Amino acid sequence: MDALPIFMNITGRHCVVIGGGEVAARKVSLLLRAGGAVQLVSPELHPELRELADAGALQHVQALFEPSHLQAACLVIAATDDEAVNRAVHAAAVAANIPVNVVDVPHLCTFTMPSIVDRSPLLIAISSGGAAPVLARQLRARIETLVPASYGRLAALAAEFRGAVKQRFATTQQRRIFWEQVMQGPIAERVLSGQEAAARVALNEALQGAADVHHGEVYLVGGGPGDPDLLTFRALRLMQQADVCVYDKLVSKEVMELVRRDAELIYVGKARDQHTLPQEEINALLVRLAQEGKRVLRLKGGDPFIFGRGGEEIETLMAHGVPFQVVPGISAANGVSAYAGIPLTHRDYAQSCLFTTGHLKDHSIELDWPALVRPNQTVVIYMGLVGLAQICEKLIAHGLPATTPAAVVQQGTTVRQKVVVGDLSTLAARVAAADMKPPCLTIIGDVVRLRDKLAWFEPAP
Repeated sequence: MDALPIFMNITGRHCVVIGGGEVAARKVSLLLRAGGAVQLVSPELHPELRELADAGALQHVQALFEPSHLQAACLVIAATDDEAVNRAVHAAAVAANIPVNVVDVPHLCTFTMPSIVDRSPLLIAISSGGAAPVLARQLRARIETLVPASYGRLAALAAEFRGAVKQRFATTQQRRIFWEQVMQGPIAERVLSGQEAAARVALNEALQGAADVHHGEVYLVGGGPGDPDLLTFRALRLMQQADVCVYDKLVSKEVMELVRRDAELIYVGKARDQHTLPQEEINALLVRLAQEGKRVLRLKGGDPFIFGRGGEEIETLMAHGVPFQVVPGISAANGVSAYAGIPLTHRDYAQSCLFTTGHLKDHSIELDWPALVRPNQTVVIYMGLVGLAQICEKLIAHGLPATTPAAVVQQGTTVRQKVVVGDLSTLAARVAAADMKPPCLTIIGDVVRLRDKLAWFEPAP
């Protein structure tokens, strides 16, 4: 280990920055965020620093550097482009035994500034000791994706209960075991999903021995339209910690690859006239698994609340008192249209967009045709492949021109994406000739004309 990593409390303490440029501004911002009382020494100031000085956020000394400027400082940062000044700052700080950082000059630093992941009061610092700052920043970017911003709230809740836990458990080992259970269970998940009041109640109950910190929970997660890069950070985190995954037909194999490797997988996929499990049995399955103490991932394609029956499932969970959280996903309409190069709205073509399903619960295709044929509108149809010819005929019969552009996109956002474009009079025949298979999305409206110009995602055949 080339350096000792420490965290310094500078709240209200005197910190000196030499230099008034853009680099100095970045360092001043960091010191102010940490609560330091900043004195800036420079003949001139960057506009951002001038604004801070005028607002009284820092003390500006308009002068060339003198060693006396370091009096009573707890640390000093030299951020000038003058080598002589930087060396003078270093010499004066070392003589006064004050920690000093000369920006981008490692051999003149007695401390270095790390790349920081700020989840206050939780802080993560990454340093290469000045050897490879770009690498440190890249590592920081990776960690940012793995540590949700809400971890700061979780750390704050732990601080709030630290004294009570110490009173409740006599030994360090007992306290450690308790906190490990809390941090890996549903109490932590409630904080991370924004349910802090419920988490506080549950933690109080667990502390009094009135509740099991290991009871089950359901994660209702939108898996997006297929491309795993479109998953949210929260979705990926929950996918990695679930004990069991209940998934359906529309979840792509690439997304399934990101589910925790040792999780139990239960397929409940549904296709037209071919239901592996009726919806009511899926609802009951989620309740049973959670009541067994398992963390249950209910993984759906697209977004769980857009033709995903997520509302029906959480109704059942709430009726049985099962804790759950909902993680929205990029809907098929948003993701597929974007990858097909067809904007859903455009000021020259469509000022509204309507989502509908291609068949109802009884498999009929009796839709709200007058609503679907309004002008300057894009219509997106889910699950409409089987009845496509009839849908096109009905739209024409209710007033849409037969020449209205339309497209069907198969397995959009994935390497298997296929797009067929036509109009209401030709689309069904073209789709049949292309032998397209579900999952498919149909887009109808003048915005489809833009595909020739805006198509950008063309996977190799």
